Amino acid sequence: MDKILLIPVFLPLIAGFVLLFLPNKIKLLSRALTLVISVVTFALAIRIFTLGQSNYAWSVLEIGNLKFDLLLSAMPLGAFILMFAMGFGLLITLYSLKSIGPSAKRVNEYYGSVLLTIGGSAGILLSNHLLFLLIFWEIVTVSLYLLITTGGKNSNFAATKSFAMIGASDAALLLGILMVWVLSGTFVISDISLATASTLPIIAFLLLMTAAITKAGAMPLHTWLPTSGEYAPASVMALLPAAIDKLLGIYLLVIIVRQMFVFKSVVLSLVLAIIGAATIIIAVMIAMVQHNLKKLLSYHAISQVGYMVLGIATGTPVGIAGGVFHMLNHAVYKCCLFLCGGSVEQAAGTAELDKLGGLGKKMPITFAACLIAALSISGIPPFNGFVSKWMVYQGVIQMGTAQTGGAAKLWPIWLTCAMFGSALTLASFVKLIHSIFLSRLPDELKDVKEVSLPMKVPMVVLALLCVFFGVFYHVPLKLFIYPALNIEPGTAIFGTWDSTLATALIIIGIGLGLLILLVGLLARKVRTVPTWTCGEAQTNEQMIIPGTHFYKTVSSMGGLKQLYTGQEKGHFDLYNQSGKCGLGLTNFLKWLHSGLLPMYLTWVTLGLLVILFIVCGIW
Repeated sequence: MDKILLIPVFLPLIAGFVLLFLPNKIKLLSRALTLVISVVTFALAIRIFTLGQSNYAWSVLEIGNLKFDLLLSAMPLGAFILMFAMGFGLLITLYSLKSIGPSAKRVNEYYGSVLLTIGGSAGILLSNHLLFLLIFWEIVTVSLYLLITTGGKNSNFAATKSFAMIGASDAALLLGILMVWVLSGTFVISDISLATASTLPIIAFLLLMTAAITKAGAMPLHTWLPTSGEYAPASVMALLPAAIDKLLGIYLLVIIVRQMFVFKSVVLSLVLAIIGAATIIIAVMIAMVQHNLKKLLSYHAISQVGYMVLGIATGTPVGIAGGVFHMLNHAVYKCCLFLCGGSVEQAAGTAELDKLGGLGKKMPITFAACLIAALSISGIPPFNGFVSKWMVYQGVIQMGTAQTGGAAKLWPIWLTCAMFGSALTLASFVKLIHSIFLSRLPDELKDVKEVSLPMKVPMVVLALLCVFFGVFYHVPLKLFIYPALNIEPGTAIFGTWDSTLATALIIIGIGLGLLILLVGLLARKVRTVPTWTCGEAQTNEQMIIPGTHFYKTVSSMGGLKQLYTGQEKGHFDLYNQSGKCGLGLTNFLKWLHSGLLPMYLTWVTLGLLVILFIVCGIW
């Protein structure tokens, strides 16, 4: 029965690899095959989760005393994330049936890459061997590159940047795995427990942490994500950066924090807390001034990672549970937001907020789903984002009252960053909702219609999950989060939050407000007249007030203007800075290899002198 663990890994991997090489004329086959396999993997993931602990071992290679066994294990944490990852794969496949139409190019490559993503993700979440986890990790990295390139014009640069930055972090992952093997003598994850009491274990932890936060999209290794968001298809952003990449990155971070390493140094908690708090504030400040819908959502995807990292940094049961729960909630509402953004872009032909408006009546389903997801990410009760953020706040407070030294002393700073970040998130999503759905409808968008059913269903399902996981939050906590982290439900959360009562009061309040509005409309007659300015009637286009203008003042404020300008020029982009360093090194080498004999004789002489000093023992 344990062989069932092989199917969700290798079935999509094999099918996806085959689809990459099929001619593009066979589009119907690739779409049907991807849909069937995504349904099968989701069903198998549910079955694996219900089976409980299960293991599978396959001896692949043995060199002396070193064994390379494919060890698959359905641990509680990996099993529950597997179920949701496969669910996201199914929803994105369904959405793609219409968003990636028959006329699109490279259809087989797109669906093949989706299957590679599904299979590679399953391999990561089920692997109990670090080397095989690394192999599956690389498969997901390659599939991300291929998926971004399907975005068409300018997507190759975004794909290259993503591949370079994540690839560099993958090199850190490889080096960290080798150091862990040297220190522990094993690649088996469940057998590793290293105390961070000396230099080498700390370095190994930092290397693995680098890979985890880069995959999740935390600062400062985040800049691949907004670049991808600007050029990649919305379905790609919903599948990987919004959902699966967050699940995989935070999964690895939880594994190394709670299983592979035993914290003996308060510095590591401080490092995680700084990364989390800085990611929350800086990314949301950048998101506030964005005018491109997908780029704005990308920066918010970065900001929300900060809550997950900060929750894990607290080291408290409620904080870690809140961080993992926020990982799940974020995957739900951010996937929904990207799908809504993709629907708007497909219907209106643009993702620029300045060119949108008034689509609430034209696309009511998309509007409702986007509004729910926007309220969720902003931490508004009774939606799911509020609950997980509330738990992270509690974890920070508990860390400050129960621990001493390191990050615990600075808990007011972490709490302020987290709460202020939520306020700024709400502010930027007010701009988004107004700019897309509530402002005046431009004349060129009067013929816009709601998207088709296959695109609406995933948005509706995810929006309903936002509501369910918020109102009945105890269900996912008891079924998924607490068992995955081996936390007793009664000791995790302190304080009270009656979501049922709060939801009822909110509904009553909204109902009374609508009733008062209706009475007011019935009590008076409303007539529509043109708007006049200085004796001249204004056209519809002249009366449009973009929601982006107000936030332009933020980027022009004293002290912030220079930071925003530097950010726009890429001064804080590690990818750009590493490119400049590489160019500088290239120019230096060109100068050294000038072709002039005196230059070569100089370097030969200096080299001989260095060797002489070493041999003579002067150094």
